[in-house]
Amino acid sequence: MLDGLGEFCTAALAAHDCPSASVAVVRDGTLVLAEAYGLADVAAGRPATPETRYVLASITKPVTATAAGVLADRGLIDLDAPLPADAVTMPPGAGWPAPTPRQLLQHRGGLTAHYDFRYGDDPRPPIDASWYTRLYRRPGSGYEYANLGYGLLGALLESASGLPLARLLTREVFDPLGLHSSGLGAPTGAGPVATRYSIDGRGYPAELSTSHPGATTGFATASELALFGHRYDTLLRPETVAATRDGAPISDHLGYGLGWCVSRGAGPLIVSHGGGMGGVATMLVTVPELALSVAVLTNCTSKAARDAIVDHVLRAEVPGYRPAAISPAGTAPVRRLAPAVGDWSGTITTPGDPVPVTLRIDPDGGAELTLAGGSTTATATPSGEWDCTATFDVQLPTTDARRNSPLLGLVLTATPGGLSGVARAYRDGDRTGWLGNLLSHPVHLTGR
Repeated sequence: MLDGLGEFCTAALAAHDCPSASVAVVRDGTLVLAEAYGLADVAAGRPATPETRYVLASITKPVTATAAGVLADRGLIDLDAPLPADAVTMPPGAGWPAPTPRQLLQHRGGLTAHYDFRYGDDPRPPIDASWYTRLYRRPGSGYEYANLGYGLLGALLESASGLPLARLLTREVFDPLGLHSSGLGAPTGAGPVATRYSIDGRGYPAELSTSHPGATTGFATASELALFGHRYDTLLRPETVAATRDGAPISDHLGYGLGWCVSRGAGPLIVSHGGGMGGVATMLVTVPELALSVAVLTNCTSKAARDAIVDHVLRAEVPGYRPAAISPAGTAPVRRLAPAVGDWSGTITTPGDPVPVTLRIDPDGGAELTLAGGSTTATATPSGEWDCTATFDVQLPTTDARRNSPLLGLVLTATPGGLSGVARAYRDGDRTGWLGNLLSHPVHLTGR
């Protein structure tokens, strides 16, 4: 049913300015398709092949989750025991328990959005992620995608096993499944590696480090990734496998289990995870009922080519397939901006001194932010659980934000007498420079 896949992939790469894609399909335990298209290294003219390894980005999470399940099945960790209280920073006076590994695996640990990347031979020390590893809500009370939760899980797994995380994943996941071209961190060995490319075609440095490797820095060939998706359950007890596929809802069509997105509604159960970061767009989909697993790996920041290829393959292979079955996007509840309208002042908490801010929000959505002696405007809208979201073209005056996070996004909800939420310093994509860091900070405002 995949006749003509080569022509389709070649056209998709050209249409979306993506250098290469590697595609693999496993059916009934057998690798039935392994093909690659385009260039793994544009400057060298080196073609992508089925043996080319790609960085996985967030598909690393199901691998880390599998290792957590292995250790839990052996009694080395308890998925439902709170982490040590000093592992995360609590809001003053919150009285919350620390999150459990199960909550972290499900992105229900109370943390918020964060990523940080260090490229090439950057002489600056890495960002200290411990300051950003803080709770914004009671653990278990809601879903929010959090790379730092997998950072905490990685530290727990290292402590429980006595091994560095990369070695643990190799010993407990990759080697038992016969996946010897896969790993965590910088790809090792003699196999070819795909260069990562920005949205406008600039090659990223090969060297990459982050504070959340267990969320982000896995690597594999498409063939080995598809085999992992098909076989990971053989490493786990049946009840643990069931938990990976029991996803609390995050949208009308999707839930999130232990490290995996899980489809909801009509059609066969689809278990999946996507990945995206600077120079990477990836997808792994497994359909247990059909004994089918599909991996699509690309070496560009844009997800457009990846999405087109995934859609083409799954429509051919999965009866009744709907893109919503693998996409975290959902229908947000309708909210009004009214609770956030007014004049507000307060502070953004940072690793250094608090940053004073004032914010005016007009009924028509006009917003003006003043900080560090200057003012800037934006449009404020309600979104999802937030009464107000707005992005300002201003840099938070902190050492960390000055590295590569020139914008400031506010997501706020009304509280008695004020607004509270998160101030996120970040860079919008990599059309200029490399993909930056996303750094979250508590913000509290009162009426003035």
